Amino acid sequence: MKSYRKELWFNIPQRRQLINITGEVEAALRESGIQEGLCLVNAMHISASVFINDDESGLHADFERWLEKLAPEKPHDQYAHNGYEDNADAHLKRTIMGREVTVAVTEGRLDFGPWEQIFYGEFDGKRKKRALIKIIGA
Repeated sequence: MKSYRKELWFNIPQRRQLINITGEVEAALRESGIQEGLCLVNAMHISASVFINDDESGLHADFERWLEKLAPEKPHDQYAHNGYEDNADAHLKRTIMGREVTVAVTEGRLDFGPWEQIFYGEFDGKRKKRALIKIIGA
C-alpha cells in the first residue's frame, strides 16, 4: 500500500467563496500513481469546508442564501463566540457543510457519480488557509 499527501493553499480576498478544487485533486491523484484506493480531502481550518456537489452557479447562490439564513454573519453580537473575532457564523457554516470528503479511486480516477465535483468552501477568508489531500492505495 502507498500513501500520498499534498496541501492546497488558498488566500481568498473576500470573506466567503466556493472554489471547485476537483482539478487539483485529480492532479494530485495522477502525481500519486495510485490506481485503486481512497482519496480524502479535508479543510485544515475550522471556518472552512470541503464538500461534494454540482458545479452550478444557481446552486452556489442558493448555498450562500441558505447558509446566511441558518447562520447570519451579522449582527456579530448575536453570538457568544464573537469577541476577539467576529467569525462565529463561519464556524457554524463549516459544521453544516462538513469538514471532509472521501472518494473511491478506481483505475486511477476519482470514482464520482454524475455531476459530482469537490469544493473548498471558505467562510472566513482574507487570510492564508489550506486543505489536505491524502490518498492511500495501490
